Amino acid sequence: MPKMIISVDGVVIGQVALAKNRTTLGRRAYNDIVIDNLAVSGEHAVLHMSGGEVEIEDLNSTNGTYVNALAVQKQALQDNDVIEVGGCRIHFRSHSNLMAGPGSVRASLSEYSAPMPLSSAPTESGALVELGVPVLRVLSGANEGQDVPLQKVVTTIGKPGVAVAVVTRRRQGYVAATVVGSVTLNGAPLGAEAVALQEGDVLELGGASRMQFVRI
Repeated sequence: MPKMIISVDGVVIGQVALAKNRTTLGRRAYNDIVIDNLAVSGEHAVLHMSGGEVEIEDLNSTNGTYVNALAVQKQALQDNDVIEVGGCRIHFRSHSNLMAGPGSVRASLSEYSAPMPLSSAPTESGALVELGVPVLRVLSGANEGQDVPLQKVVTTIGKPGVAVAVVTRRRQGYVAATVVGSVTLNGAPLGAEAVALQEGDVLELGGASRMQFVRI
């Protein structure tokens, strides 16, 4: 049975067995494969399976569907093809030993995102240092004083139409990048390239809100 291996920034967040003739992919919760990222359209793409062959079709998504770095409208998939939608990479495997069952074709970023362990940084002596729970503390804006926990692999912040950024958890730490609008990091413009976050860094989104990266 074919399967999809879903990853963000090189971190595998889920594996999905393709058990249906038609499998939908998108940001909306009713899709079979849910990718909770603003760069992904509500109904982004669909996977058609017939006689063991799988074909992907883009559903006129805003940011497109890519196979092996090339934009496609409709294309048959080969073993080891890499599909890209938004900031998510999906490796296609034509054969899988995954067992299909209820819910086996649902894979959202939030479902496969585990909180960072509190004690996960070994020192030279081998002891573990407690790092604390990473959050974005809202310094100004509608939710001033609140903390946004960074428990997902990808956390989207900001307001569509004003400014939107994403904070991504990687093995080495957290990084931030702009999706749309004017976003600054410590007063300097933040682009689409991911930049590592340090304790105390401040993100400002279109002048509407300010958030500080801290551990509590």
